[in-house]
Amino acid sequence: MTPTVLAAAMITQAWPYPPTKTVDQKDTYHGITVADPYRWLEQPISTPEVKAWADAESELTNRYLAQIPNRQTLLGELMRRVNYERYGVPTTKGQRTFYTYNTGLQPQDVIYVVDKPGAEPRILLDPNNLSKDGTVALTATDYDNSGNRMLYAVAASGSDWLEWHMLDVATGKEIGDPVKWGKFGVGTINADGTGFYYLRFPEPKGDTAFTAANENAAIYFHSTGTPQSQDQLIYKDPDNPQRFFSPVFDDAKKELFLYVEDPGSTNNRIWWVHHQGASVKIDKILDANDANYSPLGVRGSDLYVQTNKGAPTGKIATMPLSGGTLRDVVPARKEAIEGASLSLSRITVQYMRDAHALVSTFDLQGKPAGDVPLPGLGAVAGFAGDPENDDTYYSYADFTTPVVIYKYNSKTNQSTIYKKPELPLDPEKYTAKQVFVTSNDGTKVPMTIVHRKDLKLTGQNPTLMYAYGGFGLSQTPWFSTSRTVWMDMGGIWCLANIRGGAEYGKEWHEAATKVRRQNAYDDFIACGEYLVANGYTTNKHLAIQGGSNGGLLVGATMAQRPDLCGVAIPEVGVMDMLRFNKFTIGSAWEGDYGSPENQDEFFALYRISPYHNLKPNTNYPATLVTTADTDDRVVPAHSFKFAARLQACQAGPAPCLIRIESSAGHGGGKPIQKALEEVADIYAFILHNMDTAIPAKF
Repeated sequence: MTPTVLAAAMITQAWPYPPTKTVDQKDTYHGITVADPYRWLEQPISTPEVKAWADAESELTNRYLAQIPNRQTLLGELMRRVNYERYGVPTTKGQRTFYTYNTGLQPQDVIYVVDKPGAEPRILLDPNNLSKDGTVALTATDYDNSGNRMLYAVAASGSDWLEWHMLDVATGKEIGDPVKWGKFGVGTINADGTGFYYLRFPEPKGDTAFTAANENAAIYFHSTGTPQSQDQLIYKDPDNPQRFFSPVFDDAKKELFLYVEDPGSTNNRIWWVHHQGASVKIDKILDANDANYSPLGVRGSDLYVQTNKGAPTGKIATMPLSGGTLRDVVPARKEAIEGASLSLSRITVQYMRDAHALVSTFDLQGKPAGDVPLPGLGAVAGFAGDPENDDTYYSYADFTTPVVIYKYNSKTNQSTIYKKPELPLDPEKYTAKQVFVTSNDGTKVPMTIVHRKDLKLTGQNPTLMYAYGGFGLSQTPWFSTSRTVWMDMGGIWCLANIRGGAEYGKEWHEAATKVRRQNAYDDFIACGEYLVANGYTTNKHLAIQGGSNGGLLVGATMAQRPDLCGVAIPEVGVMDMLRFNKFTIGSAWEGDYGSPENQDEFFALYRISPYHNLKPNTNYPATLVTTADTDDRVVPAHSFKFAARLQACQAGPAPCLIRIESSAGHGGGKPIQKALEEVADIYAFILHNMDTAIPAKF
């Protein structure tokens, strides 16, 4: 036994897990009795006994991580490499252009404005001044058509709860008081900045703000400068308390729509809202709930929509606002549509080809007008539409290229570099290769393998495999300075584009929903087995990582195949699949996961639920569970219960620990210092449990 392995074993023996009580809680589902001995950990983290347990677990984890040599050196290198200027994709409204900028190590990005072409940029809003520790974050922005007013939302400690603010752009001063009890960044300013529409939930009672189910959503209109108590109710549906609504304008902010999502469905409805003074009328123009619909813009009397109705990979269609049938403008093709926008004379469509971006343009009648030349096989973002001109901006990045911002004219199909970063490292040292892995049912699953060009493959290289696989969210290439640190320590990094995302459209997504959820885990397992079989690594030197739905993926995988990997990192995961719909926004996930109240879906959920499928006296991989005290998206109870049961079931010497971030939520808006401290802890934990030393110097 090597000294490192012996040390890890001694840590487990010398530092026993904190005692965790169990309770005699049993529930019956469709005739099946299910024990839930750690139900008490569902109480709010402020509850004394839960807080005591969490504090004891944190103390153990901190002691374990502190003894790993060169962990602080690793953190320092992560900080050094991210210390470069970064820009966001600009937005132009009227004469003004808005963008985000970070000097390198600022906790939060700063919003700048250029008042007119040729003017010097100035700071419009610096979120770093909103809190001493950088934990108050900007979560949403929107601008009126003239660029005179900015609507923005802020959230504290990573929570989904937010406050809306209205800002006068010329003076930088707030207009009126904050508007409370919004969530998820769902809000939009009207054309002239006289008000905004926003999603609102009832004010939570007592200490349930971070745990209670989010029900009875409503859409309100706030008139700028008036008290929130005078806000006008636009729509609510008390007969369907789990329905979710988003107010969405067309690209000219002339027509308002409601994007309506029903619980248990992956489709949506589109309703047309007529709001004039005290009068509100709603036309349910696309109400069949038979597909996905996204309004793009209105030209004349026709509404352009992106939809997958009769087209699993997506298409662009129009319909008369007054009512009628959809007419295809840009028909479906092999590649899946990831997004689309309208400009003065063009439709720009972002496609996905084997998880890489392909951007095509069309005139407003659907005639092809050329593809946007991209520098490689990567990902794009932006292409915001403007009904008055053809100019816009977009970003490009891939696994070895940092984000570059381009200015683009859709009529001429010309791109020019707007902002290109200068990095404190050489991205040319790294290479990416895509392979296709055969899953157990014959499905070909794309996976990208990234490492240094000069890496010598020994068959035992530390390898970190990441995936998400859910909610139709495609995983596309992105650049990460943290990943370069991993690769410079001899590591290989892999992205598995498993089913559940939308890399190949709606069918790829729905192939891993509800009773088909196991397909995502089979894909992930097949990708891990590929890496071992093809000489990249061994099971011991393979780590698996995923967050949120990806945390569920990691938990389910290690429960089903504890021998697959040597280290598991389930981050902010959904671990109790029989009670996920009891907390905050969990009921909205039933479209992907199914419902425990449905018998067939219950049995499928029970088979994959990480918490319920941990078995006593089993050798589980070294595991670092991560969560946060104010995560109200996936409540920390999921991770608490999973970690407690995992520690009780672990038969081997590998540590099973939980890292609980303070004053943080599901990950969005996390200050850069906190984010990199977490990365350092994860990398250190992985390497330590692979008997691989962190360099004393980089």
